[in-house]
Amino acid sequence: MAVTESEADSTHRGTPAVHEGILRRQSARESAARTYARALPIVPVRARGLTIEGADGRRYLDCLSGAGALALGHNHPVVLEAIRKVLDSGAPLSVLDLATPVKDAFITELFRTLPAGFADRARVQFCGPAGTDAVEAALKLVRAATGHGGILAFTGAYHGMTAGALAASGGAPDLQVGRLPYPQDYRCPFGVGGTRGAELAARWTESVLDDPKSGVPRPAGMILEPVQGEGGVIPAPDDWLRRMRRITADRSIPLIADEVQTGVGRTGAFWAVDHSGITPDVMVLSKAIGGSLPLDVIVYREELDVWQPGAHAGTFRGNQLAMAAGTATLAHVRENGLAERAATLGARMLTRLRQLQDEFACVGDVRGRGLMIGVELVDPGAASVPEARDSETDGWDSTTAPHPADPELAAAVQRECLDRGLIVELGGRHNSVVRLLPPLTISDEQASAVLDRLADAVTAANRDHQRTG
Repeated sequence: MAVTESEADSTHRGTPAVHEGILRRQSARESAARTYARALPIVPVRARGLTIEGADGRRYLDCLSGAGALALGHNHPVVLEAIRKVLDSGAPLSVLDLATPVKDAFITELFRTLPAGFADRARVQFCGPAGTDAVEAALKLVRAATGHGGILAFTGAYHGMTAGALAASGGAPDLQVGRLPYPQDYRCPFGVGGTRGAELAARWTESVLDDPKSGVPRPAGMILEPVQGEGGVIPAPDDWLRRMRRITADRSIPLIADEVQTGVGRTGAFWAVDHSGITPDVMVLSKAIGGSLPLDVIVYREELDVWQPGAHAGTFRGNQLAMAAGTATLAHVRENGLAERAATLGARMLTRLRQLQDEFACVGDVRGRGLMIGVELVDPGAASVPEARDSETDGWDSTTAPHPADPELAAAVQRECLDRGLIVELGGRHNSVVRLLPPLTISDEQASAVLDRLADAVTAANRDHQRTG
């Protein structure tokens, strides 16, 4: 399918012809596995900060941010300047794992941000180029270091789409990893929620590890997300995270923190584990650390560094442009207090969204941490989830049990958002959670615009849903 003369002539004008032509060719030529393009049929041609302009001339507020990769938004000046500096210097762009000034600066800045005491005894392995590759490296590392093969992971987890990472995710097709309950308030697996629910989840973990008949052999490591992203934006309680750290440390089980989406200020702390004060044995880092370019690493305790030369490698782990962009991003977030800004603004956004929850019965839950926010859509006309909690144990009763998730309504809200120039993503167990991942540079005025458009979208989608339902 060649580009027609009329389409080529109109490229610079931003017209529907260009927009439709590119989408048509994408549909004809790209894999059926494409995802974002299905729900977001736009053709970005320019972008800056929170704003994207499409080939059809429409402008959008982007609260997907490259699935959280754009901590500073699109084309931030400090990132562009860092990239230009490397390009203009004549430095090699691909260097395998050789030492370079660009890499040295990146590691120095990265280590400056790590949890207290971690950098002093840490090693870094460059993987590449996606976060799932870093997860694979982390699993491989702890297996080599411990001599064990099993991994413990959690319900609702998402760690990537390669074989090992997928096996540790909540949607794994085959049982290759021991699965543990992840605590949450709204849909607590024990029907309890709160502090009590988290305590039961911790006790379950201890039982699995200490019961010789649990069916789970001694694991090589435990991997968890401090905030589950794809699982529905579910923050782990800080006390529970500290409990997991104690449980694993007491049993000499390496703890792997997957900070691919939560890192670099996203949750209101530079790393999400900082909220609880824990120091994991391994941190998996990607997305925002590359300043919008492909980069991923694992950082781990030096005691785990048992690999022989060549035990883990990859052609593109020496991405100089990504390291330069990443250094600029890490420094800008750190020096300008953007993590603290995310905490403050995120709290205000959650407060306003909970007003939406009070107004609409279809908004079942609003949750998040910092600028990692989720709004779960439910069907209030359907019966509540049957596992109602017993009031004698401070649990759900028949009036407070959560309603079933409503993925169709969530998809309708996403479409209505796009019609209003707002890009949002869906997630959660049933794809019923509208997710907001705006850049940390979002202004107060832009945040208000995002919430206004989302509120209008929920109003319209709910109205149409009731009319057709």
